[in-house]
Amino acid sequence: MVEGRPTLEEVRREMGLPSSGDVRGQRDTVGYPSTAEAMAKAWELSAQGPMPESLGGQAQPGVLGVIGPHDDYVYAGRVYRQVFPLVTAKTVVILGAFHRYRRFGERDRVVFDAYRAWRSPDGEIPVSALRGDLLAAVPAGMAVQDAAAHDLEHSVEGIAYFLHHARHDLEIVPILVPVASFERFQAMAAALGDALARAMQRRGWTLGRDLALVISNDGTHYGHDFGYAPHGSGGVDAFLRALRHDRELVRDALAGPVDAAHAWHFFSTVVDPARPDEYRVPWCGRFSVTLGAMLLQETARRLGLARPRGVPLALGASVDTPELALRDVGMGATAPANLHHFVTHPAVAYVAGEAGEDAVSR
Repeated sequence: MVEGRPTLEEVRREMGLPSSGDVRGQRDTVGYPSTAEAMAKAWELSAQGPMPESLGGQAQPGVLGVIGPHDDYVYAGRVYRQVFPLVTAKTVVILGAFHRYRRFGERDRVVFDAYRAWRSPDGEIPVSALRGDLLAAVPAGMAVQDAAAHDLEHSVEGIAYFLHHARHDLEIVPILVPVASFERFQAMAAALGDALARAMQRRGWTLGRDLALVISNDGTHYGHDFGYAPHGSGGVDAFLRALRHDRELVRDALAGPVDAAHAWHFFSTVVDPARPDEYRVPWCGRFSVTLGAMLLQETARRLGLARPRGVPLALGASVDTPELALRDVGMGATAPANLHHFVTHPAVAYVAGEAGEDAVSR
């Protein structure tokens, strides 16, 4: 037992709607909706402008996967609406940022949940039986189940609610990703990709049509209280520079062919590869994005598909558009948003390689 590790009872006391039995509850009942009325209003308002900055890319529904935000709906809801409806598969593997992995002493292995279903504003979301296949197939020491870790983490639930509102027969496989070296992420991606591809082949599933991968991430967290203010304490100039940096990072590291070189570019930009616990740029999805991109590559390779590619969709921020008017249905902000304390919200879609491109090398 890790010293100071929270117990399941302690974690559940912090939840807005505690987990009970075999159903995972809801940690954050402020940033995310807890009623069907609130979810419906968030969905409606998220389609109304002003919209976040477009990064020029376009994708049709049925994508292989996406990177999207988990910030409060009042701040990031419009970006949610730009990216998550592109996921139309019934089964979705959601790779979540594990913000508090240090409290659990977790590293070098992914963390699955242990629930039958997750509560949502629109009813229960079943956990797919695929979870059991993956747990049985990956090498010992590479994965664990931990209900307390998932109860403490918010980075999956808000995304799952949005996906479920669009598709009520949704099934999910929630996975949290703590720190690891780049080499360890490569090994985990290979093992999970092999397990995922084999499970899909047994079921006759197609990537994008039947199963998709969603990566939870918020971009740069700017401000002295985040420990990151390279352009000064804040203000318009700092904000524009932070946006420019994230725009370039998305286009250079997350757009185009999905491969280890692009994943390394991203990883080595946002953390120190020799000490991956240490940020260079505070993207909270630094590990979920790294593993997720390579997992998609490995899964496609084992399915004999053309190399997936990333399509930059949008770049929002917690201060770039007015809040969604959701306070009357019980929603609000869990943290301040101003030009001295803001978070960016990049959105990327993963699509199949163009016809005629080489299949991912075997």
